[in-house]
Amino acid sequence: MFRKPAEEEAPPAAKPPSVGEQSTVRTRSVSVIGPTLVFKGELSADEDLVIQGTIEGTIAHHKKNLTVGKEGRVKADIHAAAVVIEGHVDGDIHGDEYVELAKSAVVRGNIFSPRIKMADGARFNGSIDMGKPAMLSVAEDSSRTQKIGA
Repeated sequence: MFRKPAEEEAPPAAKPPSVGEQSTVRTRSVSVIGPTLVFKGELSADEDLVIQGTIEGTIAHHKKNLTVGKEGRVKADIHAAAVVIEGHVDGDIHGDEYVELAKSAVVRGNIFSPRIKMADGARFNGSIDMGKPAMLSVAEDSSRTQKIGA
């Protein structure tokens, strides 16, 4: 008697997408390169970027996030803050924060990043360099050093 019709009920709470799921981009500062676009040259932007098309050259996307979607085909070296790969990449990947390879990812090249996440099923051919940890160097304080027998 007092029930709301089905179309008026609140929709279930949205959960964040996991690796490999399609998601609708809702951020206003995101550029999308569509699946029919082919770009050759140096690509850089001051906003997050989603690539669904074909890119050849270099991608310098410092301090921003870069996603190569399932339809994305990249033949370039990539440098970005965070890199998520769902499509194909042929080139080196530099991620300042992390690099994530989804189940559908195919990567031929080296990865340089402090953090790596690779889903089961991702294909990768190359090497991974997670950097060298900072070595703690302690200067010896001569006033604390005691000579035995002095």
